[in-house]
Amino acid sequence: MANFVTNSFRNMELGTGTRVDLDADTIKGMFVDQADDTPAVTDDFIDDILSAARVPAIGSCPSLGSKTIGSVGVGVFDAADTVFTALTGDQSEWLILFKDTASEPTSDVICAWDTATGLPLTPNGADVTVVWAAGGILQS
Repeated sequence: MANFVTNSFRNMELGTGTRVDLDADTIKGMFVDQADDTPAVTDDFIDDILSAARVPAIGSCPSLGSKTIGSVGVGVFDAADTVFTALTGDQSEWLILFKDTASEPTSDVICAWDTATGLPLTPNGADVTVVWAAGGILQS
């Protein structure tokens, strides 16, 4: 597989469904253990990712801070580097972003990476910092 933006997020940006507001909504990161589940471009909501595959559990996923749109470049979403505090769990081959609504069936999966520096990742209880690219996280 390759890095992707989900079909549902792409459709929302074109006006189908409830939109994700990247700078106003709570956007969180999560690693995913491919041995338990593989994120797919057709995953709509976080409940499509099996609980056993989530690193960390959804309640411990960090929110992206200092989010901006258009600061790095026109149509570019960016945020401060994201710290996963005292991360434990299975080896993870994926990193995903999702909108946290506090309800798994309505928490939209936005995008996923399986090719990035540091993947696969084997958590060992230390903090893990995701350093976003200088050019931003997503571009429309």
